[in-house]
Amino acid sequence: MNPSKRKTTTQGKRLPIVAVIMGSKSDTETMMPAKETLEQFGVVCEWKILSAHRTPDEALHYAETALARGVEVVIAGAGGAAHLAGVIAAKTPLPVIGVPIKSKSLNGLDSLLSMVQMPSGVPVATVAIDGAANAALLALRILGLKYPSIMKKMNEYRDELRQNVLKANG
Repeated sequence: MNPSKRKTTTQGKRLPIVAVIMGSKSDTETMMPAKETLEQFGVVCEWKILSAHRTPDEALHYAETALARGVEVVIAGAGGAAHLAGVIAAKTPLPVIGVPIKSKSLNGLDSLLSMVQMPSGVPVATVAIDGAANAALLALRILGLKYPSIMKKMNEYRDELRQNVLKANG
């Protein structure tokens, strides 16, 4: 199935495939490369600010209803204690990719350790600190298993990376 052929809402908008969520408004600049990367591949995303600590009821409801809204992968960015990805993963069967966001006090190490130390049974795939673009690329690889058009674009993207490295050698 081509993602551009997905079912639409009554307003004619395509339902999202990837949810890009973050813990606070200050995270939007760090998370923007995820949205931009998804858009380059023609993938619809839902963009939302939710806090595991300041809006826990809303975060839980969001996670519980994501699948029904057409979301297929969640990218969750957060700094500090960075519980957002884990809270979402605990309440949805969807794959969750965590983006640890650089913090002032520990340069994102606190966020990274919070995400990668999830308990057994609640997996969160985690990318590098401030690695929102790689989170989107991982989401695209997951979606590529279902959508041949995304897999084709991913293979073209990988070939372009290869060619850029080879050209750099003169």
